[in-house]
Amino acid sequence: MKIFHGQVEIAGQMGILCGELKKRGYEAKAYNSFHSYLGYEEHLVNTTEEEIAAQYERLIDEFDVFHFHYASSLLKDYKDLPLIREKGKKIIMHHWGNDVRFHDVARINNPYVYTGDSPPNEVIHERLSVISQYVHEAIVQDEEVAAYVRPYYKKVHIVPIAIDLSKFPPRPARPDGERRERLLVIHAPTNPEFKGTKPIEEAVAALQAKYDFDYRRIEKTNHEDAIRLYAEADLIIDQILCGSYGLFCVEGMALGKPVITYIRDDLVSTFPPELPVMNANPDNIEEKLEELLGNAALREEIGARGRAYAEKYHAKEVVVDQLERIYRELDAPHAG
Repeated sequence: MKIFHGQVEIAGQMGILCGELKKRGYEAKAYNSFHSYLGYEEHLVNTTEEEIAAQYERLIDEFDVFHFHYASSLLKDYKDLPLIREKGKKIIMHHWGNDVRFHDVARINNPYVYTGDSPPNEVIHERLSVISQYVHEAIVQDEEVAAYVRPYYKKVHIVPIAIDLSKFPPRPARPDGERRERLLVIHAPTNPEFKGTKPIEEAVAALQAKYDFDYRRIEKTNHEDAIRLYAEADLIIDQILCGSYGLFCVEGMALGKPVITYIRDDLVSTFPPELPVMNANPDNIEEKLEELLGNAALREEIGARGRAYAEKYHAKEVVVDQLERIYRELDAPHAG
């Protein structure tokens, strides 16, 4: 089976998934036209939209399964999708959040959410309406994203964010008795408005008057360097507006760090019950951060449970097990 991934690399996911698929004997390639300071390269063909469009006929002939990401396809206007179906190839669309986060729907259960990175509602609707004519199944990472796309697809699969745990050896936070330096709190916003950086840093500033700890904001840093910095943390703050957690939270858990993030009340029950995060929003971030700063045993316990959670649900091997089943069961149209 030859598997195409493209063309937007979000949080290193295309590369991680293709790397594991290749280990299992599949011919998997990830074509990426979205380039950022994060510098993702592993298992990617870093290229441009124009180059992918120029090769679209060859790509359609070459691959058996097309796994598109972030509402993209081979051509900007989705004119490749009917051609892929006519050839009898399998297609699935992987949505990641901002590509489908309808502004009004996002606010129904979340007074904090920032949707400034999402296109206008009418653009999202138009894209999903066109895509779903030809792509009947979608993948999302959780129920927060699923709500936006369920009206359009026949089937929506929930597949968690994948991580290569071999690159994240556990580095638990230091117990107070062993600490020779001040505690280090880390926050790494790719977009400060989306992540809730302002209320996070206001809480940090207030607590630094009471507690002896350091704070570091990591941004505009390539991913490999950022991981080395995360390993030094005693406590990680992910995002406190979206209502669900992202890759930074998964990486923090994998490293054995206690993580603060915001899970919407109505979504808590949709995650495994052992999800080991400190749930905080802009109204209580200071209180929740103070609880962890003042309790070394709690930090250690949440960190240890985080590593176990990442192994059980986010390891790339576990995630690709799910992908293989989805690929096998995808309906392939009859070639015309």
